[in-house]
Amino acid sequence: QVQLVESGGGLVQPGGSLRLSCAASGSIFSINAMGWYRQAPGKQRELVAAITSGGSTNYADSVKGRFTISRDNAKNTVYLQMNSLKPEDTAVYYCNADVDYGMHWGQGTQVTVSS
Repeated sequence: QVQLVESGGGLVQPGGSLRLSCAASGSIFSINAMGWYRQAPGKQRELVAAITSGGSTNYADSVKGRFTISRDNAKNTVYLQMNSLKPEDTAVYYCNADVDYGMHWGQGTQVTVSS
C-alpha cells in the first residue's frame, strides 16, 4: 500500500505565503511524476503544478510566477511553495503521485486566503 500525507495548509492573509509538503510512504519502487491539484467549492479539481522525476515542471497559468513546485527524491516528498497568495487560491489542495505506474492521492489539505 502507498500513502501520501500532506501538511502545511492553513489560513493566511492575501499576499502571504504557505509551503505545502507531501510525503509518500509504503511499498514504493519508483515515483514518476508528482503534482498538486486543488478544488474550490463548487468547482472541478484542477492541476496546479506538476514535476517529473527528472525535475521538469508544469504550472497552471493562474499560479505561474507565484508558486514553485519541487521534490526531494531521497525523501519521496514533493513541496509547493505558494507566495503572493490571493483569495482565489482558497481551496483544498491534493497531492498526487505516479508510484510504480499507479496513481495515488493524498487526503487533501485546506488552504484559505482571507483577511
